[in-house]
Amino acid sequence: MKILVLNCGSSSIKYKLLDMDKKTALAQGGVEKIGLNGSFLKLALPSGEKVILEGEILEHRAGIEYILGVITSQKYGCIQSLSEIDAVGHRVVHGGEKFNSSVIINDEVIQKIIECIDLAPLHNPPNLNGILAVKELMPDTPQVGVFDTAFHQTMPDYAYMYGLPYSLYEKYAIRRYGFHGTSHRYVSQQVCKFLNVPYEKQRIITCHIGNGASIAAIKNGRSVDTSMGMTPVEGLLMGTRSGDVDAGVLTYIMEKENVGAQAISTIVNKYSGVLGTSGVSSDMREIDAAIQDGNERAKLALNMYIYRIKKYIGAYAAALGGVDIIVFTGGVGENQIKLRQKVCEGLNFMGVEIDDQANQIRGEEALISSTNSKVKVTLIPTDEELMIALDTLNLLN
Repeated sequence: MKILVLNCGSSSIKYKLLDMDKKTALAQGGVEKIGLNGSFLKLALPSGEKVILEGEILEHRAGIEYILGVITSQKYGCIQSLSEIDAVGHRVVHGGEKFNSSVIINDEVIQKIIECIDLAPLHNPPNLNGILAVKELMPDTPQVGVFDTAFHQTMPDYAYMYGLPYSLYEKYAIRRYGFHGTSHRYVSQQVCKFLNVPYEKQRIITCHIGNGASIAAIKNGRSVDTSMGMTPVEGLLMGTRSGDVDAGVLTYIMEKENVGAQAISTIVNKYSGVLGTSGVSSDMREIDAAIQDGNERAKLALNMYIYRIKKYIGAYAAALGGVDIIVFTGGVGENQIKLRQKVCEGLNFMGVEIDDQANQIRGEEALISSTNSKVKVTLIPTDEELMIALDTLNLLN
């Protein structure tokens, strides 16, 4: 069975075509700058070579049409016709309280995704555009929606509720939803396969650390808490997002700067985090280079970044009543050797002990804790596309 996975952003579409019989990627790439000057499609050939195809791509339907044309083309294609694609799996960012698992998409599901737009006004509309485009271009092909928030719907009410008037929850569904659920679910399952331990009997802390970052506490296969909230702003210090901040600070800024809600949203989403603190970049590689040059603000940003991760690990160890496995994943978590070491320093009281030699690795499944460590510390590369494809396959079967 061949499954096409689509991840539609506001001005981009990432895609991967997977052969589920062999669990291999037949094609992958993405469209960038949709609706902007200089839009293009970038794809990776089996040889590893990157190819860029420029063209005017004004909206998501045109982008998906371009992708379908490329994967069936004589020069860059891997299938003869679209009929070879058995299903399309979509990443959908916000499912609110309406979805606690992946679903086959029909008109009712589409309507519920529309109803969740208020909760994710930047993300759900392009996700929906992708679904509607495929419905038009491939009307007989089944589609599946896989929601970032679904995995965290198992959180207990005392973990997901905010200390605000309950009437606001009843009126506007204001609560913690969490994100990166597909990644947290994938790596928590995969680490148990890697360590050969039963998933339903583990206390796991998964650290998805990238430009966007979140941590989840998973007990016996169920998410019981996660650092992101109603929106992806809450929690860890991120590339450009502030993470946890006193709500009173936001109203104070609004008064002092004489700005409204939209300006505050832009500040905490686009100009805060590592970028805002360092004044250098949101890219950890550039932060490391700035630190080597003696940039004190870059050093402060990194220390804040590490401290927040460590604090959440400690908090979630308490929430879980102990921890058996810690997983590092995401672009930073998989590749920043020193960061993993620094995060685990001082966690000896929890039974965490890193093996410095085993930790000298990037982007591969690995056990990086010492033989004396009571907690298994691991590196598990995430594969959200495979998780989406597996959900699609299971639903169709």
